[in-house]
Amino acid sequence: MLKFIGIDIKKHHKEVVEFRKDSFRVSFGDASNFVATDYLRWLEEKIAEFPEGFVLIEEDKEYIGQLELSIREYEGKNIGYIHLYYLIPEKRGHGIGEKLYQYALQFFEKNKVNEYHLRVSPTNTGAIRFYRNVGMEETGSEVGGKVIRMRGYL
Repeated sequence: MLKFIGIDIKKHHKEVVEFRKDSFRVSFGDASNFVATDYLRWLEEKIAEFPEGFVLIEEDKEYIGQLELSIREYEGKNIGYIHLYYLIPEKRGHGIGEKLYQYALQFFEKNKVNEYHLRVSPTNTGAIRFYRNVGMEETGSEVGGKVIRMRGYL
């Protein structure tokens, strides 16, 4: 059974740094641009604002993933935003991502937004396929083509 556990930076700093680093490797080929201290500072600020949006996923007493969700303004309206959608490699492709997705939808619904976005590396074809399968659509490339913005609706 999956558990969604609020991130406590003091307790979980090792896991969250490793998961975020791995997401950089998957998305961009390496984690050389990842700065753990900057990430932890940002994470602490976001957790204070959206504690239910920043969670580790636990299965059988092992951390297997992480979600980072918030609400932000985009083009004059509030939207849900997925900062990180992560599963460890051996858990990908087994249907667990759908449960993370359902958690995200509940978070967005609770926060009264009906649209949500994320950005994904164009080389992360597995993630793009997953996002399309759950009904998200590409809206265009950003950051000089380094990422694709995708959106979905509740």
